Amino acid sequence: METDNQNRETSSELKVQSYIQGKWLTEGSETDLISAINEKPVAQLVEADIDYQSALEYGRTVGGPALRKLTIHERAFKIKFLAAYLMERKENHYKLSSHTGATRKDSWIDIEGGYGSMFVLSSKARRELSDLPFHVEGGTERLSRGGTFVGQHICVPKHGIAVHINAFNFPVWGMVEKLAPAIMAGQPCIIKPSPVGSYLAYEVFKDIIESEILPEGSVQFIAADKPGDLLDHLNSQDSVSFTGSATTGKKLKSHPNIVANSIQFNMEADSLNASILGPDVTPDMEEFNLFIKEVGMEMTVKTGQKCTAIRRTIVPRERLEDVSEALKNFLSKTTIGDPTDKNTRMGPLASSLQSQRFDEQLAVLEDVTDSIFSNGTHEGAFTSPKVLVCHQPMKVDKVHEIEAFGPMTTIMPYDSTEEAIQLANKSDGSLVASLFTADDDIAAEITLGCAPYHGRFMVINKHSAGESTGHGSPMPHMVHGGPGRAGGGEELGGARAVLHNMQRIALQGSPTTLMNIVKQHIKGAETKEAPKHPFQMYFEELEVGQSLLSDVRKVKDQDVEDFANLSGDHFYAHTDPDAASRSLFGKIVAHGYFVLSAAAGQFVHPDEGPVLLNYGLENLAFLAPVAPGDSIQTKLIVKRKTVRQQREMDLFPFGVVFWDVEVKNQEDVLVAEYTILTLVKRKNKLDIDLV
Repeated sequence: METDNQNRETSSELKVQSYIQGKWLTEGSETDLISAINEKPVAQLVEADIDYQSALEYGRTVGGPALRKLTIHERAFKIKFLAAYLMERKENHYKLSSHTGATRKDSWIDIEGGYGSMFVLSSKARRELSDLPFHVEGGTERLSRGGTFVGQHICVPKHGIAVHINAFNFPVWGMVEKLAPAIMAGQPCIIKPSPVGSYLAYEVFKDIIESEILPEGSVQFIAADKPGDLLDHLNSQDSVSFTGSATTGKKLKSHPNIVANSIQFNMEADSLNASILGPDVTPDMEEFNLFIKEVGMEMTVKTGQKCTAIRRTIVPRERLEDVSEALKNFLSKTTIGDPTDKNTRMGPLASSLQSQRFDEQLAVLEDVTDSIFSNGTHEGAFTSPKVLVCHQPMKVDKVHEIEAFGPMTTIMPYDSTEEAIQLANKSDGSLVASLFTADDDIAAEITLGCAPYHGRFMVINKHSAGESTGHGSPMPHMVHGGPGRAGGGEELGGARAVLHNMQRIALQGSPTTLMNIVKQHIKGAETKEAPKHPFQMYFEELEVGQSLLSDVRKVKDQDVEDFANLSGDHFYAHTDPDAASRSLFGKIVAHGYFVLSAAAGQFVHPDEGPVLLNYGLENLAFLAPVAPGDSIQTKLIVKRKTVRQQREMDLFPFGVVFWDVEVKNQEDVLVAEYTILTLVKRKNKLDIDLV
């Protein structure tokens, strides 16, 4: 047996302590935390007497203001730097992770998957959210005929604490995927891990503190079995994010103080996720083998202790025997043992208590199903993959209600596509379901039929399988959560993850007043002439609302003809007077893209300057035709600005400037509007720059 002995070290010196109000609490009652591998102590949980009211007040008065002083992008950079810091220390985290029962592959999902999520969420926030302490969301709403009264949504940081109550199965990922969005939203966190595996969460948290990357008061850590009277002291600006069992989640969600103060409570609970084999798939098809592999992997990765694992395997009745035999063959090759052994594919359950609970729930399911696979008996928290079959799943409710949280699945045959959908939905809300089919019409029918009952739905065929991230992997780009039994919550989802933690408010007022509030140009707001051509100004010199009004240009017949010949666009409305007379315009009109090109000629400064390049155009609208004989005049307005990090490959420090462009004709009618994006040199280097 080839093992990594370093991973097997246990230490009675490791004390899992609370970090409250900027201090480690070193004294309190001690409880052994047991290794899932050898049932020996890994560490001691030190339960201190915590003044939760003071801890919350500290976070609100110290951590909150420090975070709110920063822009969303500055907070996001801190998350990026923190992820890099933790990634450098990942091997220390792997050493402890094996004691949770996780193999190296299992631990990769938790550890590097967690830090990777931090990188993705940071990047998405910096690309999609405002470089301000708050986020300006969507476009301006015109609320009056004359445009003097408008509306704008923004999302602002709450003046409270984000309490994170995490599950045992992903001590790292579960902690950082909640922490990162909250910090970027400007909300300090109090983290309460499950005691099982808390030694791993503690080691990562200790590195977070030692990094000194986050402002003081941003994060606190509770080392305890239960969170005491913490929830009693929350207020309406606070929030709770819970991952765990549906039973515990419902109990916490109905806490009198949570209900009385309408405190935001996001719940991600266990669910009986399904994978469906399409009626078109036969054993000789690639999709069949992909399905068997996916079900088998989801049963054994993390020893089946994933909230997204496949608990219900839904197959055409005529494929029941084929699927059963193929799955048994796949699982028979599963090597069960010490997770530090490089040949082991499945380690133990996370604790003896989890093993006991798994056996109890499995026994209930075995009473209403047939057991067709179990790979022997094992000692301690070690167990075997289990496969059950329910021949009449439309009539047996328990298989859709009871989850045995471990390496098991129940195969359920269906007799029609409609019945497959009904079976998938009988769990009354799941985090994820998947479908394996080569028929896109079947994919559409089943996906849309299941969609209202699921938070995520994955469709796999031979074309997508090679790059698929898998049924059980929530991606940071996509939302994670589900309706009904799954908790009714939502987290992750790229930039959405940050907005989940913020307060959305609808602002109303004059365009100029709102522009001053949101620090972004709003159509109709008063602008001010730039002191010199804006393309000759550095990033730091440009201010929102500064503008340039161009000279007037008269459009000629020759301009339209030349543009048609140059571009190759000889559409009849621009080139054929007879056909154009029957068009919507009734005459020859200029190409819309000629208007854009002519407008650029009006506002671009030809000389070398701080503007490096134009790299995008957004929200283009052609609002009125321009015909030969008409005149156009263009106004260029600084809409908003975003700092960018200078990387090793970048010659200059720079930022992105968004410019609103308004093109009007001789009658002051708006003929085109759009936003262009340019890279503009910065005068000064910043702490975020890498060179």
